[in-house]
Amino acid sequence: MAAAEQIFPTFPQPADEQARLAALHRSAALDHAAGPDFLFLTELAARLCGVPYAFIALVDAERTWTRACVGLQLDSLPRSQSYCAWTVLGETLTEFSDTLADPRSAGLALTTAAPFVRRYSAVPLRTSEGHPIGTLCVLDSRPGGLTPEQRDMLTRLARQVIALIEARANEAALRQSLQRLEELATTDELTGLHNRRSLLHRLKFEVARARRFRAPLAAVMIDLDHFKRVNDEHGHAMGDKVLAAIGKLIRDNVRVIDVAGRYGGEELCVLLPNTPREGALKMAETLRARVEALVHMDGARRVPVTASFGVGAFDHMGIDDADSLLRAADEALYRAKQNGRNRVE
Repeated sequence: MAAAEQIFPTFPQPADEQARLAALHRSAALDHAAGPDFLFLTELAARLCGVPYAFIALVDAERTWTRACVGLQLDSLPRSQSYCAWTVLGETLTEFSDTLADPRSAGLALTTAAPFVRRYSAVPLRTSEGHPIGTLCVLDSRPGGLTPEQRDMLTRLARQVIALIEARANEAALRQSLQRLEELATTDELTGLHNRRSLLHRLKFEVARARRFRAPLAAVMIDLDHFKRVNDEHGHAMGDKVLAAIGKLIRDNVRVIDVAGRYGGEELCVLLPNTPREGALKMAETLRARVEALVHMDGARRVPVTASFGVGAFDHMGIDDADSLLRAADEALYRAKQNGRNRVE
């Protein structure tokens, strides 16, 4: 077993260990490489403190993970082998001026094996909530200590490191929030499809694209047959369950470039870019058969559901804008319903 992997007695833990670990994982610092900004700070720390080694340490439950290493290659080591396990116990800088003379560090792997560290100085990285998630540390193969000025500079640099970590976490959280807001603004909550506003917005884009490149474009209007009967006989909760299931079916069966949306009530619409009428009819028939095959249960009772489909397609003559495309699909849907429902026109 390598020296860095030897198992030593249980390491000390801060009183707020669980809150500390939660803060570490909220920061997402373990999920990403450090990046050039962090490496700049560790290089600066090594230079200002006059030592050959420096790194950022993130102290997890069982391991200490390193980032932005200067002067040595080290990915991680057991927390029980880490000087930094002691640093996160304190409020300020921790220093082992001679690691061989200190019982806390004399038996640790970095002391007894290359690079034979004899001097360790580190400042805890405390989040804005006060939790120490790691350290900024500098090390040397010679014993000694930092000057007051170097201690001050290392403390200042540690503040910059934690500020960068939190800024990156906040930026990621903001991106996720904006993405969620966009989803809420464009997605129908029940079906998971585009809502009407988003569908019509995408329709304008696809129409402009089809006209510019004289590309095929089709629209499929879908209406659930006798859906009012489902609500009346089985309740609106069952109706919602049916709509959600059909929304998922459509999401699972359209291409990445297709746009599926809830047009209104039980009426849905799928836009098919680069698809001529023949291809749209084939796709609609596939969906029709799969809608009919879906099994919906209300307790022990099966709830049969079918749908009618109407296909409209660009011909770059009479049908060459959004209104005429939807009108053609709607007229085809009307014919499907008039001709017995559960069919494609």
